[in-house]
Amino acid sequence: MTASLSPAPSIEAAQVDLVTLGQRLRHLRRAKNMTLDQLSAAVGRAPSQLSLIENGKREPKLSVLQAIAGALGVPMQDLLKPEAPSRRAGLEIELAKAQKEPAYGALGLPLVRGGRRLPADALESLIGLHRELTRLLTEQSATPEVARRANQQLRIEMRERDNYFEYIEQAAAQVLQSVRHTTGPLSQRGILDIAAQLGFSLHYVSDLPGSARSVTDLRNRRIYLPQVASGKGHDPRAVVLQTLGHFVLGHSDPADYADFLRQRVEVNYFAAALLMPEKFATDFLREAKADRALAIDDFRDAFGVSYETAAHRFTNLATHHFGIPVHFARVHESGTVYKAYENDDVRFPTDVTGAIEGQHVCRKWASRTVFAADDPYSSFYQFTDTSSGTYWCTVHVESTRSGEFSVTVGTPYEHARWFRGGDTTRRTVSRCPDPTCCRRPPADLVDRWSGHAWPSARVHSHLLAALPPGTFPGVDAQDVYEFLQRRSQA
Repeated sequence: MTASLSPAPSIEAAQVDLVTLGQRLRHLRRAKNMTLDQLSAAVGRAPSQLSLIENGKREPKLSVLQAIAGALGVPMQDLLKPEAPSRRAGLEIELAKAQKEPAYGALGLPLVRGGRRLPADALESLIGLHRELTRLLTEQSATPEVARRANQQLRIEMRERDNYFEYIEQAAAQVLQSVRHTTGPLSQRGILDIAAQLGFSLHYVSDLPGSARSVTDLRNRRIYLPQVASGKGHDPRAVVLQTLGHFVLGHSDPADYADFLRQRVEVNYFAAALLMPEKFATDFLREAKADRALAIDDFRDAFGVSYETAAHRFTNLATHHFGIPVHFARVHESGTVYKAYENDDVRFPTDVTGAIEGQHVCRKWASRTVFAADDPYSSFYQFTDTSSGTYWCTVHVESTRSGEFSVTVGTPYEHARWFRGGDTTRRTVSRCPDPTCCRRPPADLVDRWSGHAWPSARVHSHLLAALPPGTFPGVDAQDVYEFLQRRSQA
């Protein structure tokens, strides 16, 4: 695949804030008693273009900046300084940035320009309100803040890698080679061979501690697993491979929650790379793409895994091997995001910390419209027009003890042609985060019911709790040690 080259930046945009640059330009121009028209004539640029630069809405070319600096009689470095030219200008910059935040946009309030016509006390008051809004929103998310920030940082790394971890792929390939697995999906016999190759024996028990999916006795090299009936709970093969993944990847006790979370992501990836080996998976997807018939359902069936595992694995391979940008989401029937990933610029809703989990997706997205379909359990495809482009999605609904969840894999419009269902006529329009899209009730319903409704909220107590304590969060160490002691004496 040939990567498209972006044009070289006109200025060091990574270091220069355009709003601050505009404020400095305006301050220096006024200090010289020059009008926009006079500066325009001096640099040979239209006044409207200079106005856009002063308002932080256009990135100027280096040659234009040099001409402006020359006309104002100042070093160009004076234009590029990161600090505001005055306290008033600093407040105006802060106001402009605050009004660009999703939290303010969700209020549906008009934008206030911070120019000279805005009284100083009004500007001070607005800045104070914005600061308090940010403080309150941050405080609301303080309980899970550590987890949310760690998860957000991990998602950034996954996006930068296109969710492809070469070192895990290599580790999985070496393990498969060690047990002479040469073709197709990994069998249960192959999993037993891998465990034996790594020096572990598997033991299925009925008294595993409720807070653990598996317990490993490192002294006796035994892995204890729950006796799970087929079709319930986690795929027992995946649980075994995830446990083995900790040792193959050299994990030690997690140092903090971020380390714990990273280890979970790595072992999940490792298990999927064994159940759906890279070579065979990419061969399968390559043939399907050639037929313009990529389908997560077929990918799942070919390797005998869950739909969610197949969807995750597809995101590992689609961009790296085939240049197809994608997004993934697991959304509860209530509209709450439980998991999400993207490298295709789709705009998931976020809170003030940048976290996606726990947010509500737009009612027009395929992740939610699928629940209103005549047959939500059949193949469901949809195009959605959004502010960041048009996206095609394929959705699968699964039932769990916690309710129904939609598992979505999507891609930008131009890549839909590679997928089965890419010719669907189902189409919606999402204007979120504009509150008039779906977050604000219609005016007629507000007029009729505002002040006449009192719902009793179903409070999820886990949302109020702090992060689970312990080296392995949420796992009761005493239960684990007592369990191992019982087993060692048996």
